[in-house]
Amino acid sequence: MGTMTISKRTKAVTGTIAVPGDKSMSHRAIMLAAISNGKSTIDNFLTGEDCLTTIVAFEAMGIKIERNESKVTVHGKGLYGLDESMQPINLGNSGTTTRLLLGILAGTPHHYCLYGDESLSVRPMDRVTIPLTKMGAAFDGNQHGRLLPMSVRGDNLQPIEYTLPINSAQIKSSILLAGLFTKGITKVIEPVPTRDHTERMFTAFGVDISRQGNTISLKGQQQLTATNLEVPGDISSAAFFICAAALKSESDLIIKDVGLNPTRTGIIDVLQRMGANIQTSITRYIGDEPIGEVFVKGGQLTGITISGNDIPRVIDEIPIIALIASQANGKTVIKHAEDLRYKETDRIQAVVDTLRNMGVDIKGTEDGMVINGKPSKLKGGEYHSYKDHRIGMMIAIASLLTNEDINLHEPDCISISYPSFFNHFDQLLED
Repeated sequence: MGTMTISKRTKAVTGTIAVPGDKSMSHRAIMLAAISNGKSTIDNFLTGEDCLTTIVAFEAMGIKIERNESKVTVHGKGLYGLDESMQPINLGNSGTTTRLLLGILAGTPHHYCLYGDESLSVRPMDRVTIPLTKMGAAFDGNQHGRLLPMSVRGDNLQPIEYTLPINSAQIKSSILLAGLFTKGITKVIEPVPTRDHTERMFTAFGVDISRQGNTISLKGQQQLTATNLEVPGDISSAAFFICAAALKSESDLIIKDVGLNPTRTGIIDVLQRMGANIQTSITRYIGDEPIGEVFVKGGQLTGITISGNDIPRVIDEIPIIALIASQANGKTVIKHAEDLRYKETDRIQAVVDTLRNMGVDIKGTEDGMVINGKPSKLKGGEYHSYKDHRIGMMIAIASLLTNEDINLHEPDCISISYPSFFNHFDQLLED
């Protein structure tokens, strides 16, 4: 995957960009369109590797999908319209594809074999197969069905009431997708709210879903109706430039057409608590999803504690938050984030090792990290992305804080979620 030399010692992050479509929503749009009745179009679809993996998976199950750059047309075949794939389905590096797809396949009366790359093959799938087995599906694979490769045999599912043991939108979504195939009411109880794109998108496809307190209820056997969707810009991608701008006192950044779903804007809340000058403005709604602009000006930051209910809303942004915390005055404590150890890599260890090598006073804990920050120069040199897109982007942004070049090994993984990252990087961070 090569090496990229990065030298971006600029005084400010200035300009206006629109980031690519939201990764979470792009996955879900393909899935719901495939099991709906009729033709759906999806605009501003994220053409990153993970989301393209979702398209290929559904094509393998007989769904006709046409793609013209970021516009995708899906010819849905209804709730039970998926074909049995004659070949094992390759899910690449995409944990979202895998966990959500398992929910759909659990209710599909066929047999499927799923596999992925080396990284995906060590990511735990029992967090979804346990509740899906309770509903009546059968799984087998490595470590007694905990890991890929995995076989799935769908069946007539029974509804369950399930309390999430981990604050995970993927687990919630997988169970709700399986709930579509039952003849009763499936209930998911989430002690801490997680991102709710699945619920909002169900509504867009005509599914009646309700929430009372922490309990989400879904009646099975509802038919999905094809629709036309526009995917907002991904705030998890925008977070890297939002954080970069917050670091530099002369910055003036606008990010337009970005999703401002309150279950995803934790990065803005956290940065504001640290003292960042950030404003948002909702300009319109795409279905139930708010979309708008983010305005960032640079300034001094202060360390804080990030824990509990914060974590589900910033889980993907913690690597870049850790970098920002290294430049804030005082201690930043991140805890209750143990799920980071089961991402594309062990993100806690990867962040701690990388930032420590850059000269940051940081230590890892079982469920997070502690950073003693102060504005300072970091060390350049040789750094590895761990084939993890969010670690790669964190390292690229770190080049703003070094006197030496950074040589980033295996930068291509960034295309998983942000294919245009380096174009925007050059546009906003001109020397």
